[in-house]
Amino acid sequence: MASRTPLILPGDQLRPGWLKIFWLYAMLGPALWWGWSSWSPGRGLASLGLVVLTVGLGHSVGLHRGIIHRAFRTSRSMRGVLAWLAVQSGLGGPLAWVRSHYFRDYWQNRLDCPRYFAYDHSMARDYYWNLHLSLHPADESRYELPPAEVRDPWLRWLERTWVWHVAGLLGLIWWGWGFEAMIVCGPVRISASILGHWAVNFLSHKYGYARYDIADAKEHGYNNWVLGALSFGEGFHNNHHAHSSSAKLSVAWYELDLGWCLVRLLRAAGLIWDVQAVGETPTQRDRARVRPFRWRWPWRAAQVR
Repeated sequence: MASRTPLILPGDQLRPGWLKIFWLYAMLGPALWWGWSSWSPGRGLASLGLVVLTVGLGHSVGLHRGIIHRAFRTSRSMRGVLAWLAVQSGLGGPLAWVRSHYFRDYWQNRLDCPRYFAYDHSMARDYYWNLHLSLHPADESRYELPPAEVRDPWLRWLERTWVWHVAGLLGLIWWGWGFEAMIVCGPVRISASILGHWAVNFLSHKYGYARYDIADAKEHGYNNWVLGALSFGEGFHNNHHAHSSSAKLSVAWYELDLGWCLVRLLRAAGLIWDVQAVGETPTQRDRARVRPFRWRWPWRAAQVR
Protein backbone atom coordinates (compact mmCIF):
# COMPACT_ATOMS: atom_id res chain seq x y z
CA MET A 1 0.00 0.00 0.00
CA ALA A 2 2.81 2.41 0.91
CA SER A 3 4.38 1.98 -2.54
CA ARG A 4 1.16 3.15 -4.22
CA THR A 5 1.00 6.28 -2.07
CA PRO A 6 2.76 9.29 -3.63
CA LEU A 7 5.78 10.75 -1.86
CA ILE A 8 4.27 14.24 -2.16
CA LEU A 9 1.35 15.73 -4.07
CA PRO A 10 1.72 16.33 -7.80
CA GLY A 11 2.88 19.91 -8.28
CA ASP A 12 4.54 20.10 -4.85
CA GLN A 13 8.34 20.19 -4.76
CA LEU A 14 10.97 18.80 -2.43
CA ARG A 15 14.13 20.88 -2.68
CA PRO A 16 17.38 20.82 -0.74
CA GLY A 17 17.09 23.11 2.26
CA TRP A 18 20.51 24.64 1.83
CA LEU A 19 20.33 26.89 4.89
CA LYS A 20 19.32 24.12 7.28
CA ILE A 21 21.90 21.75 5.76
CA PHE A 22 24.62 24.36 6.23
CA TRP A 23 23.41 25.21 9.73
CA LEU A 24 23.26 21.58 10.91
CA TYR A 25 26.81 20.75 9.86
CA ALA A 26 28.18 24.17 10.82
CA MET A 27 27.04 23.32 14.36
CA LEU A 28 27.78 19.58 14.31
CA GLY A 29 31.32 19.90 12.94
CA PRO A 30 32.73 22.17 15.69
CA ALA A 31 30.77 20.22 18.32
CA LEU A 32 32.47 16.98 17.31
CA TRP A 33 35.90 18.59 16.84
CA TRP A 34 36.14 20.75 19.98
CA GLY A 35 33.27 19.56 22.14
CA TRP A 36 35.07 16.99 24.30
CA SER A 37 38.11 19.18 24.94
CA SER A 38 35.90 22.17 25.78
CA TRP A 39 33.57 20.34 28.16
CA SER A 40 33.46 21.10 31.88
CA PRO A 41 30.72 20.63 34.49
CA GLY A 42 30.14 24.37 34.73
CA ARG A 43 29.88 24.85 30.98
CA GLY A 44 27.65 21.81 30.69
CA LEU A 45 25.33 23.23 33.37
CA ALA A 46 25.21 26.59 31.58
CA SER A 47 24.42 24.84 28.30
CA LEU A 48 21.64 22.83 29.99
CA GLY A 49 20.19 26.06 31.37
CA LEU A 50 20.10 27.49 27.85
CA VAL A 51 18.33 24.33 26.63
CA VAL A 52 15.61 24.85 29.25
CA LEU A 53 15.20 28.50 28.25
CA THR A 54 15.36 28.05 24.48
CA VAL A 55 14.07 24.56 23.68
CA GLY A 56 11.78 24.17 26.69
CA LEU A 57 10.40 27.65 27.30
CA GLY A 58 10.92 29.06 23.82
CA HIS A 59 10.31 26.26 21.34
CA SER A 60 8.13 23.71 23.15
CA VAL A 61 6.02 26.10 25.25
CA GLY A 62 6.15 29.40 23.41
CA LEU A 63 6.22 28.35 19.76
CA HIS A 64 4.62 24.89 19.71
CA ARG A 65 1.96 25.14 22.42
CA GLY A 66 1.45 28.90 22.38
CA ILE A 67 1.83 30.21 18.84
CA ILE A 68 1.04 27.10 16.79
CA HIS A 69 -1.66 25.46 18.92
CA ARG A 70 -2.85 28.56 20.83
CA ALA A 71 -3.09 26.57 24.06
CA PHE A 72 -2.86 29.76 26.13
CA ARG A 73 -3.10 33.51 25.80
CA THR A 74 -0.39 36.02 26.60
CA SER A 75 0.57 39.62 25.94
CA ARG A 76 2.09 40.63 22.62
CA SER A 77 5.40 41.46 24.30
CA MET A 78 5.60 38.11 26.13
CA ARG A 79 4.71 36.31 22.92
CA GLY A 80 7.59 38.12 21.24
CA VAL A 81 10.02 37.14 24.00
CA LEU A 82 8.99 33.48 23.77
CA ALA A 83 9.42 33.55 19.98
CA TRP A 84 12.89 35.07 20.38
CA LEU A 85 13.83 32.34 22.86
CA ALA A 86 12.58 29.75 20.35
CA VAL A 87 14.90 31.26 17.73
CA GLN A 88 17.82 30.97 20.18
CA SER A 89 17.26 27.22 20.33
CA GLY A 90 18.95 27.14 16.91
CA LEU A 91 16.15 25.00 15.48
CA GLY A 92 15.24 27.54 12.80
CA GLY A 93 12.86 30.39 12.06
CA PRO A 94 9.42 30.51 13.71
CA LEU A 95 7.34 30.79 10.54
CA ALA A 96 9.11 27.84 8.92
CA TRP A 97 8.00 25.81 11.94
CA VAL A 98 4.45 27.14 11.70
CA ARG A 99 4.26 26.15 8.04
CA SER A 100 5.82 22.71 8.42
CA HIS A 101 3.59 21.95 11.41
CA TYR A 102 0.42 22.87 9.53
CA PHE A 103 1.52 20.86 6.50
CA ARG A 104 2.29 17.79 8.61
CA ASP A 105 -0.85 17.98 10.76
CA TYR A 106 -3.08 18.37 7.74
CA TRP A 107 -1.82 15.18 6.10
CA GLN A 108 -1.22 13.02 9.16
CA ASN A 109 -4.88 13.44 10.08
CA ARG A 110 -5.97 11.97 6.74
CA LEU A 111 -5.86 8.41 5.43
CA ASP A 112 -4.43 9.54 2.05
CA CYS A 113 -1.33 10.93 3.74
CA PRO A 114 1.66 11.14 1.33
CA ARG A 115 4.69 9.09 2.30
CA TYR A 116 6.74 12.19 3.10
CA PHE A 117 4.50 12.92 6.10
CA ALA A 118 3.92 9.33 7.20
CA TYR A 119 6.33 7.16 9.17
CA ASP A 120 6.50 3.95 7.18
CA HIS A 121 10.15 4.52 6.32
CA SER A 122 13.51 3.99 8.03
CA MET A 123 15.24 6.33 10.45
CA ALA A 124 18.06 6.91 7.96
CA ARG A 125 15.61 8.02 5.29
CA ASP A 126 13.81 10.26 7.76
CA TYR A 127 17.14 11.84 8.70
CA TYR A 128 17.71 12.73 5.06
CA TRP A 129 14.17 13.88 4.35
CA ASN A 130 13.62 16.01 7.44
CA LEU A 131 17.07 17.50 7.97
CA HIS A 132 18.07 18.06 4.35
CA LEU A 133 14.91 18.75 2.31
CA SER A 134 12.23 21.45 2.33
CA LEU A 135 8.69 21.06 1.02
CA HIS A 136 7.31 23.76 -1.29
CA PRO A 137 3.57 23.17 -1.85
CA ALA A 138 2.02 24.25 -5.11
CA ASP A 139 -1.03 25.49 -3.17
CA GLU A 140 -0.66 26.60 0.46
CA SER A 141 -4.30 27.64 0.74
CA ARG A 142 -5.44 24.08 1.54
CA TYR A 143 -3.50 24.23 4.83
CA GLU A 144 -5.29 27.31 6.16
CA LEU A 145 -2.19 28.88 7.66
CA PRO A 146 -3.11 31.32 10.45
CA PRO A 147 -2.96 34.87 9.00
CA ALA A 148 -2.23 36.45 12.39
CA GLU A 149 1.01 34.48 12.67
CA VAL A 150 2.07 34.45 9.01
CA ARG A 151 1.68 38.23 8.74
CA ASP A 152 3.02 39.10 12.18
CA PRO A 153 5.86 41.67 11.69
CA TRP A 154 7.95 40.38 14.61
CA LEU A 155 7.72 36.74 13.52
CA ARG A 156 8.49 37.69 9.92
CA TRP A 157 11.55 39.65 11.03
CA LEU A 158 12.75 36.75 13.19
CA GLU A 159 12.23 34.41 10.25
CA ARG A 160 14.53 36.53 8.07
CA THR A 161 17.18 37.16 10.71
CA TRP A 162 17.17 34.17 13.08
CA VAL A 163 20.70 33.06 12.15
CA TRP A 164 22.09 36.45 13.16
CA HIS A 165 20.30 36.38 16.51
CA VAL A 166 21.89 33.03 17.32
CA ALA A 167 25.29 34.11 16.02
CA GLY A 168 25.08 37.28 18.11
CA LEU A 169 24.46 35.33 21.31
CA LEU A 170 27.33 32.94 20.54
CA GLY A 171 29.60 35.94 19.93
CA LEU A 172 28.65 37.40 23.31
CA ILE A 173 29.39 34.10 25.05
CA TRP A 174 32.78 33.89 23.31
CA TRP A 175 33.61 37.47 24.27
CA GLY A 176 32.49 37.09 27.88
CA TRP A 177 33.45 33.53 28.80
CA GLY A 178 35.84 32.28 26.12
CA PHE A 179 35.95 29.98 23.13
CA GLU A 180 35.36 26.76 25.07
CA ALA A 181 32.18 28.13 26.68
CA MET A 182 30.94 29.20 23.26
CA ILE A 183 31.52 25.71 21.85
CA VAL A 184 29.63 23.98 24.66
CA CYS A 185 26.83 26.55 24.86
CA GLY A 186 26.69 26.97 21.08
CA PRO A 187 27.48 24.17 18.61
CA VAL A 188 27.23 21.35 21.17
CA ARG A 189 23.89 22.60 22.51
CA ILE A 190 22.42 23.48 19.12
CA SER A 191 23.46 20.33 17.25
CA ALA A 192 22.18 18.20 20.15
CA SER A 193 18.90 20.14 20.06
CA ILE A 194 18.48 19.72 16.30
CA LEU A 195 19.27 16.00 16.30
CA GLY A 196 17.35 15.42 19.52
CA HIS A 197 14.23 17.18 18.23
CA TRP A 198 14.34 15.16 15.00
CA ALA A 199 14.93 11.85 16.81
CA VAL A 200 12.13 12.41 19.33
CA ASN A 201 9.71 13.31 16.53
CA PHE A 202 10.63 10.19 14.54
CA LEU A 203 10.63 7.74 17.45
CA SER A 204 7.41 9.08 18.98
CA HIS A 205 5.65 8.33 15.69
CA LYS A 206 7.06 4.80 15.55
CA TYR A 207 7.45 3.26 19.01
CA GLY A 208 5.90 3.37 22.46
CA TYR A 209 2.40 3.02 23.82
CA ALA A 210 -0.85 4.66 22.71
CA ARG A 211 -4.06 5.15 24.62
CA TYR A 212 -5.95 6.96 21.83
CA ASP A 213 -7.00 6.16 18.29
CA ILE A 214 -7.64 9.09 15.94
CA ALA A 215 -10.45 8.21 13.53
CA ASP A 216 -9.59 8.39 9.82
CA ALA A 217 -6.00 9.44 10.51
CA LYS A 218 -2.82 7.92 9.13
CA GLU A 219 -0.71 8.80 12.16
CA HIS A 220 -1.76 8.41 15.79
CA GLY A 221 1.61 8.90 17.46
CA TYR A 222 3.00 7.03 20.47
CA ASN A 223 4.02 7.94 24.01
CA ASN A 224 7.40 7.18 25.53
CA TRP A 225 8.27 7.83 29.19
CA VAL A 226 11.97 8.49 28.62
CA LEU A 227 11.58 10.61 25.49
CA GLY A 228 8.74 12.52 27.09
CA ALA A 229 10.81 13.40 30.13
CA LEU A 230 13.85 14.42 28.05
CA SER A 231 11.91 16.51 25.52
CA PHE A 232 9.76 18.71 27.79
CA GLY A 233 6.77 16.44 27.12
CA GLU A 234 7.06 16.34 23.32
CA GLY A 235 7.63 12.59 23.44
CA PHE A 236 4.03 12.01 24.59
CA HIS A 237 2.92 12.31 21.00
CA ASN A 238 -0.18 10.14 21.09
CA ASN A 239 -1.53 12.36 23.87
CA HIS A 240 -0.73 15.40 21.74
CA HIS A 241 -2.54 14.01 18.69
CA ALA A 242 -5.64 13.46 20.85
CA HIS A 243 -5.40 16.76 22.79
CA SER A 244 -3.71 19.07 20.29
CA SER A 245 -5.08 22.23 21.94
CA SER A 246 -3.72 21.27 25.36
CA ALA A 247 -0.70 22.99 26.89
CA LYS A 248 -0.24 19.85 28.96
CA LEU A 249 1.13 16.94 26.94
CA SER A 250 1.02 14.40 29.76
CA VAL A 251 -2.20 12.63 30.74
CA ALA A 252 -1.20 10.26 33.55
CA TRP A 253 0.75 10.85 36.76
CA TYR A 254 3.67 8.74 35.53
CA GLU A 255 4.25 10.92 32.45
CA LEU A 256 6.76 13.68 33.24
CA ASP A 257 6.04 16.77 31.14
CA LEU A 258 8.61 19.41 32.10
CA GLY A 259 7.09 21.78 29.55
CA TRP A 260 3.89 21.73 31.59
CA CYS A 261 5.94 22.70 34.65
CA LEU A 262 7.16 25.75 32.73
CA VAL A 263 3.58 26.56 31.66
CA ARG A 264 2.45 26.44 35.28
CA LEU A 265 5.27 28.79 36.32
CA LEU A 266 4.29 31.28 33.62
CA ARG A 267 0.64 31.04 34.64
CA ALA A 268 1.46 31.51 38.32
CA ALA A 269 3.48 34.60 37.45
CA GLY A 270 0.54 36.02 35.50
CA LEU A 271 2.48 36.00 32.22
CA ILE A 272 0.01 33.68 30.46
CA TRP A 273 -3.67 32.98 31.03
CA ASP A 274 -6.66 31.06 29.63
CA VAL A 275 -4.50 27.94 29.62
CA GLN A 276 -6.09 24.94 27.91
CA ALA A 277 -5.04 21.71 29.62
CA VAL A 278 -6.21 18.12 29.58
CA GLY A 279 -7.97 17.41 32.86
CA GLU A 280 -8.70 21.11 33.41
CA THR A 281 -10.53 22.20 30.25
CA PRO A 282 -12.14 20.28 27.35
CA THR A 283 -9.29 19.46 24.98
CA GLN A 284 -10.00 15.98 23.59
CA ARG A 285 -10.67 16.01 19.86
CA ASP A 286 -13.96 14.57 18.63
CA ARG A 287 -12.04 12.10 16.46
CA ALA A 288 -9.96 10.79 19.39
CA ARG A 289 -11.19 7.63 21.09
CA VAL A 290 -9.73 6.05 24.21
CA ARG A 291 -8.90 2.38 23.83
CA PRO A 292 -6.81 -0.20 25.73
CA PHE A 293 -3.09 0.44 25.52
CA ARG A 294 -1.43 -0.74 22.34
CA TRP A 295 2.32 -1.06 22.32
CA ARG A 296 4.86 -0.96 19.55
CA TRP A 297 8.58 -1.45 20.11
CA PRO A 298 11.45 -1.76 17.61
CA TRP A 299 11.61 -5.55 17.96
CA ARG A 300 7.97 -5.87 16.83
CA ALA A 301 7.88 -6.00 13.05
CA ALA A 302 4.17 -5.28 12.54
CA GLN A 303 2.47 -2.08 13.64
CA VAL A 304 -0.81 -2.51 15.47
CA ARG A 305 -3.51 -0.12 14.30
